[in-house]
Amino acid sequence: MRVLGIDFGEARMGLALSDPTGFLASGIGTVKVSGFKGAVEAAVKAALDNKVELIVVGLPVNMDGTQGGRADKCRDFANEVGEKSGIKVEMYDERRTTILAAGFMNETGTFGKKRKDAIDTLSAQIILQSFLDRNR
Repeated sequence: MRVLGIDFGEARMGLALSDPTGFLASGIGTVKVSGFKGAVEAAVKAALDNKVELIVVGLPVNMDGTQGGRADKCRDFANEVGEKSGIKVEMYDERRTTILAAGFMNETGTFGKKRKDAIDTLSAQIILQSFLDRNR
């Protein structure tokens, strides 16, 4: 089963896709979007174009386990994408994904504009791979 992973943002959104067996996540890019509506449209298009059966959206949870306004926005996004695409959407705790992605970027010497786009894609890949590993 193909799964789409999303690191939601209203300016840039990272996307990752699983292999057909649901074993390995690969980053498929960062999409520039214009606001909430643009992000929803881009996510629905990516899901339908890639014929996924499930969408996983990162849920920003604070280190102490609390959730703020950003988490509410992500839930609204996930609900809207699910309604418009007709595909099941699950939320997955994305704590530390940006930190892990930034660490990897530091190790590989990726900086500047390349880093900005790559970090969103890598975050989506980490979210999706963590989800796949947990559900295996």
